[in-house]
Amino acid sequence: MRKYVVAVVGATGLVGKEMVNTLEERNFPVKELKLLASERSIGKELTYKGKTIPVEVLTEDSFKGVEIGLFSAGGSISEKFAPVAGTAKCVVIDNTSAFRMDPDVPLVVPEVNPHAVGQYTKRYIIANPNCSTIQMVVALKPIHDVARIKRIVVSTYQSVSGTGKEAVEELESQVRALMSGKPVEVKVYPHQIAFNCLPHIDVFLENGYTKEEMKMVNETKKIMEDPSIEVTATTVRVPVFFAHSESVNIETEKKITAAEVRDLLSRAPGVTVMDDPKKRLYPLAVHAAGKDDTFVGRIREDESITNGINMWVVSDNLRKGAALNAVQIAEILIRDFLK
Repeated sequence: MRKYVVAVVGATGLVGKEMVNTLEERNFPVKELKLLASERSIGKELTYKGKTIPVEVLTEDSFKGVEIGLFSAGGSISEKFAPVAGTAKCVVIDNTSAFRMDPDVPLVVPEVNPHAVGQYTKRYIIANPNCSTIQMVVALKPIHDVARIKRIVVSTYQSVSGTGKEAVEELESQVRALMSGKPVEVKVYPHQIAFNCLPHIDVFLENGYTKEEMKMVNETKKIMEDPSIEVTATTVRVPVFFAHSESVNIETEKKITAAEVRDLLSRAPGVTVMDDPKKRLYPLAVHAAGKDDTFVGRIREDESITNGINMWVVSDNLRKGAALNAVQIAEILIRDFLK
C-alpha cells in the first residue's frame, strides 16, 4: 500500500493530539508525520507508533512534500495556511469553520456524503463539519433516506472540551474551588461553568441565535444535500468534560415508527443503538467518551404531530466530532481519489 506524508496542524491541542492518536489507531498509511504548531509549542514532542516526534513551527514553507494536512489550529490559522498548503498540492482536511460554507469546498461526513470528497480539487480543501452537526446527521441520514426529514428541532448539551484544553482546566479548577469553599475564577466562559448550564456557545448574531446554532442549521442542509430541510437549534454548554449530547426532534414527510427507526439505526454505519427504557438503558456522555460510534436512544414517536420522532444522540466530540471524522475523510481520499 502506498504511504503518504501527513501533517497535523495544531498538533499540541486537544483535537490535534486526538488526530495523531487516531492515525495510529487506524493504522493510516503514514510515510512521514509532521507535527506543526505555533512558536508556543517549541520544544514539545508527541509520540507516534513508539517514536518521539518534535513539534515544528508552522510556516508557509511547512507543506513542501506534504500530501495530506489535518488542520485544527483555529479559523484564522486555517484561513491563512490552508490555501498555502493547497497551492503546494497538499489536500487540507480542515476542522475549523473557516471554509465549511464555501461553495467550492466539500463539507463531509463519511457516513452521509462520502462522494463529496471528490470535490476537493477545486481548492484542495475539505471541511470537517461542526462536532454537533456531525453526530446529528450520522443519526438522521438513514431516516432521511427512507422517510425524508422536513424539519429538525435540536437542543445540544455540549462538553467543555469542545472549547479546548483551557476550558477543561477551568471546569476542573472551578469544581475544586467550589468543593473547597473558595471563590471560582471565570476566564474562558462568560459565567461559571461548574454545576451550571450556559445557553450560549460562540457569539450572538443579529437574529438572536448564536453562531454555533446557525452552524448546525446551515451545515446540516449542505451535508444532507437538501436545502429544504428546516432546522432550528439551541446549543448549551454543560459541565461535562467529554462527549456532546443532543435532544433531536424530527418531522418526516412519510410516516415512520419508532420501531422502524430503531431497526434502521441498528444497521447504520457508525451508529450504536442503546434504547431499553425498562432497563434504564440510554446513551450517556460517559458511554461515548473515548468511543468512535454515535450512540442513539430514547427513540419514541412525537405524539404532538402526525409524523414525528424524538431521539437522544451522544458522541465523543473529540473523536467522531473532530479527529475521527477527519481521518475517515482522509481514508476515503486515498482509497478513491489520490493515486
